[in-house]
Order: sequence, then structure tokens, then C-alpha cells
Amino acid sequence: MGLLNLFSKPAPSTLTRLPTGSFTLDREGEIIVSTVSSTFPVLTVKDIGRRVLDTFREAQEAHLPLAELVIHFGGFKIVARELRGGAIVYLSPKNIITPT
Repeated sequence: MGLLNLFSKPAPSTLTRLPTGSFTLDREGEIIVSTVSSTFPVLTVKDIGRRVLDTFREAQEAHLPLAELVIHFGGFKIVARELRGGAIVYLSPKNIITPT
């Protein structure tokens, strides 16, 4: 049974809520302004932004006119718009459930 423990992941200590808000990136991928909650990991926001900018750059190199990118990922939606080398990214859960 000890062998199986090598492949198991540790249980997460806390669940992270899906963020709502937006952030703007410059050409280098630095966050200029953000309305995403500070409780959401900044590294995750930067990773999302880096991947969005990479996608816009790759589309430009392939001569594909891409001005907007919409990603549906499980219960999460990402909408990104190209801004002359930078981007504005909107993050939102698909179904917002309000606690009672």
C-alpha cells in the first residue's frame, strides 16, 4: 500500500473561489490594473494573462485576425480582448450561486 502513496496528491488545505473581475496587461505581460480579488493567487492571474498574450502573438504570427478570445473551462469563463500588444481579460464563473 505504501507504493500507492507515492502517486497520491495531498488534499488541498482550502478551496479557492473562482474569481470575478478583470485585469489589463501591457505588452510584457505585467498587470497594469486589476479588479480581481486579492484573495485569488496573483501567480494564477499572471499565468492566465501570459497564455492569453501568447495566443494573440501566435495568431498574429500566423496572420490570423484575432481580436477576441473566449474560453469556456468547466464552470469558468475567460474573455480576452487584444489591446495593441497587451490585453484586457475578464474572468467570471458561468453560474454564480448566491449563498442563502
